[in-house]
Amino acid sequence: MDQLSLLGPFSLTVTELTHYLRQLFESDDVLQDVWVYGEISNLTRHTSGHIYFTIKDSGAALKCVIWKSLATRIRLPIQNGMAIEARGAIGIYEPRGEYQLYVSAVRSAGEGQLYQQFLKLKAHLEAEGYFDAAHKREIPPHPKKIGVVTSTSGAALQDILNTLRKRYRLAEIVLAPTAVQGFEAPSEIAGAIQRLNEREQPDVILLARGGGSLEDLWAFNDERVVKAVYNSAAPVITGVGHETDFTLADFASDLRAPTPTAAAVMATPDSSDLSASLNVLQTRLQNQVENICALKRERLALLSRRLRQNSPLWQVQSNRQRLDELAARCSRSLNNSLKLRRAGFEGTTQRLWTLNPFATLQRGYAIVTDEKGKVISSSHQVAVEDKIKVRVSDGSFGAKVTSRNEPSQEEAHRK
Repeated sequence: MDQLSLLGPFSLTVTELTHYLRQLFESDDVLQDVWVYGEISNLTRHTSGHIYFTIKDSGAALKCVIWKSLATRIRLPIQNGMAIEARGAIGIYEPRGEYQLYVSAVRSAGEGQLYQQFLKLKAHLEAEGYFDAAHKREIPPHPKKIGVVTSTSGAALQDILNTLRKRYRLAEIVLAPTAVQGFEAPSEIAGAIQRLNEREQPDVILLARGGGSLEDLWAFNDERVVKAVYNSAAPVITGVGHETDFTLADFASDLRAPTPTAAAVMATPDSSDLSASLNVLQTRLQNQVENICALKRERLALLSRRLRQNSPLWQVQSNRQRLDELAARCSRSLNNSLKLRRAGFEGTTQRLWTLNPFATLQRGYAIVTDEKGKVISSSHQVAVEDKIKVRVSDGSFGAKVTSRNEPSQEEAHRK
């Protein structure tokens, strides 16, 4: 390999320098077959079949690539947080000027130190009760004020704001900006949660950041953050990383969301659902009002009828009608009584006519009276030569008694 003088009078382009360094790496026998120990993070399985990840320790990180042709031969199910020993060759990816390990073999070296630290702290906090289910609180269904703890420069904030604007514009959004990665992040996150509770008193707090490696999310595994989440006066929803990422803050929160967007969804109702519910309630209220009005109308009509019935005018009208009915009954009764009396009168008249002496005259009999008009009913009442008056059916005439005969014993006996 030609050695270039870096002290010459001419300068190198970036491409030339990167190509030169690549030749140096590839000419070094040690770097072309080396075993490297580290912890896996940022593992990505590309659709092409290649596998990209980083192995790291407390001081440095190394990017790694496993080509598809070799990935099918590796039986170890590698995953984030796993400590491994990777064998391969060191090379440079010239377009980005990054050196990386092209892996040909992988063997397990046990769980990584960060993951061990994660499990140890998780067990400690769990024993102290920071993850107790009894401490979990209900998320208010219609929050009036929502606190957001996240970085102002991250995509998580925009995702949350966009989701809240689409779903629920009624809530006031209060941002407590904080670093979400790095040495100062744990204290800033804990302080932001505390300030929100003291100054703003939100109904719910969203603690969020985008995805990343285990070390990128390490601030959310800090004991100070866990205790701040646990002691928050407002319920906390965490949306840290992606769906497969879990932090200790997730275990301490009142509700864990798989992503920042999902956290915003869990914190708020959907305005379209609220609109539909309002329509249902409006219809139900309208029906109830109509039913109440109908019942009141019926009650009013009943009371009106009772009032009319108890009013003097109604009594007068009712009594007037009653009087008409009684008058009609009296008239019918009087007519019936007159008919009966008329019939009786006619019967009596008929009987009286039958017994009338003048009616007897019609049959050929006569009424004999003396000069004074006294009816003569016995021969003893007259003497010979007495003047008498005889009345017949069509008139009367005078007469003189010329003889008087005594009744025989048999006739006297019959009398």
